[in-house]
Amino acid sequence: MEFRLLGTVCVDTLTGPLPLGPAKRRSLLAALLLHANTPVSMARLTDCLWDEEPPLHARTVIQGHVSRLRALLVDADAQAYGVELATLGDAYLLRAPETLLDSQRFEELLMLAREQRGPADTVLMLKEALSLWQGPALTGTYASAPLQAAAHALEESRLSTVEQLARAYGKLGEHHRAAAVLRAEAVAHPMRESLAAALMTALSRSGRQSEALDCFHRTRRLLADELGIDPGRELADAYARILRGEGGPVAPGHTVGAAGSGAPPAGSPLPGAASGGPQPSAGSGTSQAVVPAHVTPPLYTAGGAPADLLPRAPRGFHGRGAELTALSRAAAGEAPVCLVTGPAGVGKTALALHWARRTPAAFPDGRLFADLRGFGDTAEPTPLEVLREFLLALGVAPRRVPESMAGAAALFRSLTDRLSLLVVLDNARDSAQVRPLLPGGADCVTLVTSRHRLDGLIASDAAVPVPVDILEPTDGTALLAGVLGEERVLAEPVAARRLAELCGGLPLALRVTAARLAGRPQWTLAAMAGELADERSRLSYLDVEDTGVSAALRLTVQQLPPDAVHHLGRLGHHPGGHFDPYTTAALAGSDPVTAGAALERLAAAHLVTEAGPGRWILHDLVRLYARELDPAAAPDALIGVLDHYIATALAAADTAEPGGEPCFVLPDDFHAPIATRDFTDRAEAMSWLAAEREDLTLAATAARAAGLDDRAWRIILLQWPHVVWRVRDGWTPMLELALAAAVAREDPYAESRVRNLLGWVLAEEGRTGEAVATLEPSPGLARRAGDRLGEATALINLAIVQAEQGGLDVAMEGCERALELARKEPDAHTGMLALQHLARMQLTAGRPQDALDSARTAFDLGPEHEEAARRVLLLSVSGEARLALGAEVEGIRLLDEAAAEAERAGYDEGAVRALEALLRVTASPDHVRRHTEATRRLTADG
Repeated sequence: MEFRLLGTVCVDTLTGPLPLGPAKRRSLLAALLLHANTPVSMARLTDCLWDEEPPLHARTVIQGHVSRLRALLVDADAQAYGVELATLGDAYLLRAPETLLDSQRFEELLMLAREQRGPADTVLMLKEALSLWQGPALTGTYASAPLQAAAHALEESRLSTVEQLARAYGKLGEHHRAAAVLRAEAVAHPMRESLAAALMTALSRSGRQSEALDCFHRTRRLLADELGIDPGRELADAYARILRGEGGPVAPGHTVGAAGSGAPPAGSPLPGAASGGPQPSAGSGTSQAVVPAHVTPPLYTAGGAPADLLPRAPRGFHGRGAELTALSRAAAGEAPVCLVTGPAGVGKTALALHWARRTPAAFPDGRLFADLRGFGDTAEPTPLEVLREFLLALGVAPRRVPESMAGAAALFRSLTDRLSLLVVLDNARDSAQVRPLLPGGADCVTLVTSRHRLDGLIASDAAVPVPVDILEPTDGTALLAGVLGEERVLAEPVAARRLAELCGGLPLALRVTAARLAGRPQWTLAAMAGELADERSRLSYLDVEDTGVSAALRLTVQQLPPDAVHHLGRLGHHPGGHFDPYTTAALAGSDPVTAGAALERLAAAHLVTEAGPGRWILHDLVRLYARELDPAAAPDALIGVLDHYIATALAAADTAEPGGEPCFVLPDDFHAPIATRDFTDRAEAMSWLAAEREDLTLAATAARAAGLDDRAWRIILLQWPHVVWRVRDGWTPMLELALAAAVAREDPYAESRVRNLLGWVLAEEGRTGEAVATLEPSPGLARRAGDRLGEATALINLAIVQAEQGGLDVAMEGCERALELARKEPDAHTGMLALQHLARMQLTAGRPQDALDSARTAFDLGPEHEEAARRVLLLSVSGEARLALGAEVEGIRLLDEAAAEAERAGYDEGAVRALEALLRVTASPDHVRRHTEATRRLTADG
């Protein structure tokens, strides 16, 4: 038995590959094999099988696939190979010897190759490793983000191995073999610069310089056309070596030092300084503000070493692989300005210094550094002060430094025109602070860090942004281990991860926490996590001496205008996780335009993050800090946002269900927001209800905790269109919260309305007994409140449950009473609802003509734009009634119309029901296909 990931995912046995079935099952196997001998949680598997929101029955689908995989492995005698697919709580574990997994054997061969003493043996090992590949990794699996990331990582390892094989061939002098190995990969990956550089070197060393140079120019054009970037240093260096004739003969017409090589040959005069021309003499004034282009300025200090003003390398740096790669890519262009941005405490300076320190050879003429103190308590240095320090570091005599900022900037640009220099400008407040400090050379790299986005610098100087986000928990725990020691962290891995989460992934917060623990060796990590878990004191525990999260955030906030600070303070009292300009305006007592402008200012300062178009979030520690900016505003902010949600949800419900009756009157002390979002159609309204579901629940919970029960049950009940559309989506806890709020208010109107919806949901979930107990008091409560339509709805929902229990006569009586109440109002929407369920019950009771008459009456009541689901159900019951009456052709037509309308509306449950009825009387291939697809959508793909 052998498991394969390096190609099509499969399980090879002596009798051939196992029939794994659909892509989802193959994806499940891949997810388990990628973490072989490690438990894989249900949540992780769900992420691997669905990119969008998983279906309601995702757990059931996964369990089914696991069951089938387990059966296939058992039938293949997997136990004899030491293979077992086990269930561990809420996770699954695929136990298998590593020798049975091709990706593990691939890694083992790479390790052996690194241990070989001679290149010939290295070649053998690497060739054997690459022979395991039978196509792109994880072929045949669902293209979810986790599996695509894993496939990308495996492919990166393969390409790296190809490059290692080429280097090994090179050491053997077999450059033609190296070129052959690399060419196929370079064609498949034309913008992978390391491949192109290696191929150029191999071609050159095998005497094919013209092909090597052609490879460079083709790659350079492709990078410019596709990505708008220049070749990176590795590719440019390979090109320069070929032009200099290093490693092989130089092609005709490409002599060393020829135009285009990027530098004159050693010992030749600089351009414009040919023999016989005027030459500068000592003390000729070459350090004045205007330096002739042909003069080489003094570059070094008295000691002769390149200028280096960088602070010491950061200690305990962890992770940031993606950001370091992005920074290297950004620095590969011509005279690049790289812009490292992110919130306070996220580690921008550490990232910049780590990157600057790890490649000193890339900047032979030196590295300059200045802290611009854009977010400090101390005064910012003037541009002239920074330029003076830079010029002195470059060897300019103090008396030669111009006294004006413009003169100093001109001299700096002139001096750096021919240098390969790194300039790090840390903690920049705005773009204007940076521009005078930019060097002039095409080979100079400028690295700017800031808490602001500095969009002006992007516009004026083509700065390339490299955003820095919070650390992942793994990197956060590694940072803790770097301070506390691995033993202490490994002794409490769960507590270490919890600390990383409580610190919000901010390196500054993690370092403060590590410092407090380092000074308290008797403390456990769990005890520290317990201390930080209290939101009321968390920020105070994340400060030591003059360093901490609060101090860093204060320095950011003090740069903001008052209006932005006001909005930030109110956002701290938001009970939900996401917000938009309307929500922000409701919290702050402003309007959406003003709130939107404030959000843009806060986003530019990295105090809020745009999670999606028009949707923003606050980092947990920023939220705690913001809450303390205006603590007295909490009650007003909460009332404002609760009433905003009520007004917006009312508008959404009215748009989604235009024929429906409002499910309540507004509270007496309702505060109408200044502006309420408009919804253009049902799809937009339903999308808002789906997106805001979690925040609406959090708002209702906050209202309940604050004693605002009149808001709590209303916010929940207004989600009824979404509840109806996705009834089996776990609504019961939220509706039980609404019922508790209604009971606490002693409001029979509210209690009846909530019981109606909760009872119906319980019935749909198959909890019939609980549904009956919930619904039975509802009609009486509605009568007591004088809510005739609420009573009708309660009677309908109770009748549905009674019918499921076999009490059809009692159920039909309830529907008929509900119909009478709806006619007295009158209310067509409720009347249609009563008739729809009455028709289904009459059909079940063997009264097809009565069912058809009820459905016709319902259609006569409803407008053309009536809800698609209701039309589908009425068409279905009409079609089934026609079939029962012997009118087969008309019955099939009505059911086909119901199925088509359900498919157009995305109402898969209705489509399955209509098509199942059709398949009982016809075996049309089209109906079979459509039923299969609808069932698959409903059960497999969500």
